Amino acid sequence: MADETIGIVGAGIVGLATAREIALRRPGTRVVVLEKEPEVAVHQTGHNSGVVHAGIYYAPGSLKADLCVRGVSILREYCQDRGLPYEEIGKLVVAVRPDELGRMENLYERARNNHVPELRKISREEIKELEPHVGGVAALHSPRTAITDYPAIAREFAKDIEASGGEVRLGFPVTSIAAVPGGIEVASGEERVRVDRLILCAGLHSDAVAKLAQDKKEPKIVPFRGEYMLLKPERTYLVRGLIYPVPDPRYPFLGVHFTPRVDGSVEVGPNAVLALAREGYKLGRFSLKDLAGLAAYPGTWRMAAQHWRTGIKEYRGSLSASAFMKDAKLYVPGVGVSDVVRGGAGVRAQALDPDGTLVDDFRIHRVGRITAVRNAPSPAATASMAIAEHIVGAVFDTSSAN
Repeated sequence: MADETIGIVGAGIVGLATAREIALRRPGTRVVVLEKEPEVAVHQTGHNSGVVHAGIYYAPGSLKADLCVRGVSILREYCQDRGLPYEEIGKLVVAVRPDELGRMENLYERARNNHVPELRKISREEIKELEPHVGGVAALHSPRTAITDYPAIAREFAKDIEASGGEVRLGFPVTSIAAVPGGIEVASGEERVRVDRLILCAGLHSDAVAKLAQDKKEPKIVPFRGEYMLLKPERTYLVRGLIYPVPDPRYPFLGVHFTPRVDGSVEVGPNAVLALAREGYKLGRFSLKDLAGLAAYPGTWRMAAQHWRTGIKEYRGSLSASAFMKDAKLYVPGVGVSDVVRGGAGVRAQALDPDGTLVDDFRIHRVGRITAVRNAPSPAATASMAIAEHIVGAVFDTSSAN
């Protein structure tokens, strides 16, 4: 129905992209975005690395792969149309040891299946031509991988929503979600908003908000804190583009890499340590409620049993700059502790199944009139506009009987 009111919980980039897509695709529909913070893009979007991923890593046929490749093209066009930063600085995925070459070859085949544009294998000598200060025995070169400013994109999405007659209501922490005749009532304390359908894009709080909507308990969100070093301004010349390791499938995260930003800075990192709070951006911040929830979930202990060695290594890097930079030196041998300062940190909302498996792909649940985005890890920012298309298609094209 064209006169419906659609609610979206969460003003990160996925929630805002979804609201914008509804407004564009279904004129006459009223859209209201509900956000607990005083501004948009405060959490994962606001702590994003800024990389526009080309689709190298993701299993062919997965939602990640399909939506990332689609998302890149429409995001690039949007940035160009709006005058937002979009710089194709390229990425090297570097093998630093001969025993990584087999994994690099597998990654190359995966990327080809995902139709990553202009990807090629390059030699040690070609690495030096592109990145004179980078070591390695071989690499994959993705020249179309880009960097952007995701908070700026999110703010532009919010402008589009309001220009179409929609609303981005800030300072609205959702405390209850209840079915009412013909719709859904979303409350924040005594304040109420009635909508016909509701889409949950709550990021770090996606499991908690989904619980309010009577969705199933799993997967649970486990917050991982990612900390960065920054190259000192006089040492940023050491890196021209993005420098990444060949991922090891035994471990859940990519490992330390070098990321130039649109402001000219260069980040080194991140590590990945279990955060002591869902919004634990600062070292030492903790939440007894969040910790109790993790301790009570069987998947937490099963995950710990599988990855405790990796966890110890990551915590060591968190406490010691020398340990943090040890792996970084494999890729840029000339960089050391004296070349960096402590940078910022982000918290990744990682979904975890009860058996201890870290959920890799995007995961979206439906409960009647409510659609819940339960897992949207990287490359969710890259794929945000394509994720929005997918969600809106699912909500409206398959739910006419609801």
